[in-house]
Amino acid sequence: MEKIRHDLRLSETISPFGVGAIVDVRGESLMAPDTSWWNHTFAHEISCERLMARLGAGVLRQPPAHADRAGRDTPALLYWRFPAWRFCERCDKLSKMTGRKKGKWSNTCECGGALVPMRYIAVCEKGSHAQDINWFQWAHRGRAASLNEAVRFCRDYKSLRFHKLATRGEGLAALVVKCYGCGNERKVAELVTKGALQRDGIRCAGRQPWEPEGSGKKPCPYELVAVQRGATGNYIAERISALDIPEERPRSVQAADKIRGHMLFGRVVTDNGGPQSEMLAQLIAEDLGVTPETVLGVAAGDESPAGEMLLDLKDGEWAAFLKKLDGGRDRTGSDFVVDGRGLEGVVGPQSLLSKISGIGQVRRVREVRALRGFRRHDAEAALINADLGPDQRYRPTYPAIELFGEGIFLRFDEEKLAAWEAQPEVQARAGILKTRRADSPWAGRLDVPEPRYIALHTLAHLLIRRLAFASGYASAALQERIYANSDRTDKTAGILIYTAAGDAQGTLGGLVRLGEPDKLIPLLVSALDDADFCSNDPVCIESDRQGASQLNLSACHGCSLVSETSCETGNRLLDRQLVLAGSDVRGLLHDVLTEVRQPR
Repeated sequence: MEKIRHDLRLSETISPFGVGAIVDVRGESLMAPDTSWWNHTFAHEISCERLMARLGAGVLRQPPAHADRAGRDTPALLYWRFPAWRFCERCDKLSKMTGRKKGKWSNTCECGGALVPMRYIAVCEKGSHAQDINWFQWAHRGRAASLNEAVRFCRDYKSLRFHKLATRGEGLAALVVKCYGCGNERKVAELVTKGALQRDGIRCAGRQPWEPEGSGKKPCPYELVAVQRGATGNYIAERISALDIPEERPRSVQAADKIRGHMLFGRVVTDNGGPQSEMLAQLIAEDLGVTPETVLGVAAGDESPAGEMLLDLKDGEWAAFLKKLDGGRDRTGSDFVVDGRGLEGVVGPQSLLSKISGIGQVRRVREVRALRGFRRHDAEAALINADLGPDQRYRPTYPAIELFGEGIFLRFDEEKLAAWEAQPEVQARAGILKTRRADSPWAGRLDVPEPRYIALHTLAHLLIRRLAFASGYASAALQERIYANSDRTDKTAGILIYTAAGDAQGTLGGLVRLGEPDKLIPLLVSALDDADFCSNDPVCIESDRQGASQLNLSACHGCSLVSETSCETGNRLLDRQLVLAGSDVRGLLHDVLTEVRQPR
């Protein structure tokens, strides 16, 4: 396969057209190779200590992209044509031959017709490998090959044709590959049956399309399956993003450090749970303003582990936001500027104001997004790293982009939130999604759907839909970040809605202006009012099986879903009833609309 220089928007080089993804450009089907093929001279390094601390050894580099056509000396991404097999839309000739025209690679047939990439490729079930289907080999296998020696030993490579037979309708039965050398033909419908490629002796080569045959890769033991070239399951990106903020240590960690530094702490540890340790723990607790249980927990080493990478990142972000909320007007002038606002004197429904404990106007924030790797066909398949070169172990290169934007941060009252989610009917409602998540192959990529997460996640979607009308930003330009976890030592309960883009789209000021409490509270009420009526009701509100893998309850495109690029979980784990209430459950903000609609 030949190398092709082309370009995309910078943000698209991470998702959805990152390393290993198929992208259609001007009638050609291309695939981006791993970062070891990049010219690092034009891929400048991006710094984000918080992100690299979680990723480990390596370096973040921005893809060598630009916004115009790629000239000979212009820094640009490298692509491989995939699939290499194409057919002529004029003469139906099927081959992987590529011609040149005036020294450049040509995408036209000898007859002058345009070459169209074949619709099917082969993907490994568990190894995340992809490869071309050898159509000549496939056309001369099957039942006819076992009966006819002329078919089995045919070598007429230039006589292969790809036909669509109008007499057989519009399905796969109408698509045939025929060799005019031996006269054999096979329907494409035979290709998609279970174990079809295995029966025809086509095995997984254990490598990616851009890796050369002599790269030392071992054959893969898993079966190949034929899939459509544009199927979404062909590329499942493993991305991670972090806000580049001066990370604060969580309050529980700070408290633990103070406890360990107390002069009586050593005696608590020495007594090892005896009667004296309880008395000393009481004294330490009174001195430091913590509970005796916290002191005894630190002495026993019961602090919660770091947990998942994203949760660990969010812990530091949550602590930083809390510090900013307590600081009032932010005059630091850094890449992380947040004005903390209180709700004193704000006019609005008390049922809503009482549940919000702080608002942050995020005037400036820097986000770094990186691509760790990708999987194919199955969410549980092997992870292919973004760097497959010689440095992949000790200093891998991760594709990354940096974006600047603004946003709104909402902190909710932990005491009221905990009291609401302790209700049995609320736990039972969230338990439906917990069970389905546990049985889903996407479990490791989704947050645990405890009640607070589902409610705040759904509220973030409702607010994004409303902000799209008032802020001047398109809905797809807004992002969410949900802080909702009760299992961590520092319980979190908040949402961040922000915009981050590589151009002026991220810094227009529309979100910061609407983050003023006098403007934000009416917007929240309007968002709840919009969600109370869905064009798909009563079907939507009564449903408990919607969305991908049935991981949504009462949520659909008519009320709660947003662009998938705006959502952390790809429009999963949503439920209007846990926000607005339903027939069997009280929502987190169930009484807000009742209060607003009361006659005055």
